[in-house]
Amino acid sequence: MYYYLQGNVAHLELGTCVIDCGGVGYKLTITGGAYEALSSSVGKTAKVFTHLAVREDGIELFGFISEDERNCFLSLIGVSGVGPKAAVSILSAMRPSELVSAIATENTKQIAKAQGIGGKTAARIILELKDKIATDVGPISATASHPSLTHGNTGELADAIEGLIALGYDKRDINARLAGLDINGLNSGQIIQLFFKKMN
Repeated sequence: MYYYLQGNVAHLELGTCVIDCGGVGYKLTITGGAYEALSSSVGKTAKVFTHLAVREDGIELFGFISEDERNCFLSLIGVSGVGPKAAVSILSAMRPSELVSAIATENTKQIAKAQGIGGKTAARIILELKDKIATDVGPISATASHPSLTHGNTGELADAIEGLIALGYDKRDINARLAGLDINGLNSGQIIQLFFKKMN
């Protein structure tokens, strides 16, 4: 029903934000990553991607800082036994790119670091999503093509990809070009520069 909201960040606290759109305040449950990204936007206009969860006990609106994060959330809640709260917990413990990497490398321990997520749930997530996560999530799956990336570098790759998308580049083209590059140890700016060099 709601794909995204764009408006003034009227209120922000860990796990929750309120977006004022035309005088209507929408309360959203957000991930830790969304909280960090929005921390400098209080009182300013921001765009938040959303998912409306309708259950017997109520309706809840979830907010995400990027389409990749939203797509990861949707993939996670499609796993048996993983609800919206658990998906938010996982995406608060790791970035979408780190989740994709953990699934691709079958790293149950990394996923199980999320609050409320045990080893069995982490294993089920990997089992059910390993073959479909690249299709469902999209460009950040390029992380899986770089198994030598350091833990901190995976987030830089995701940031670089998001930046290139914002510049108007196609997701699949970005993936294809980055897959053949050695980006280990590079920050997002350096990855983008390397992307442009390959284009020339």
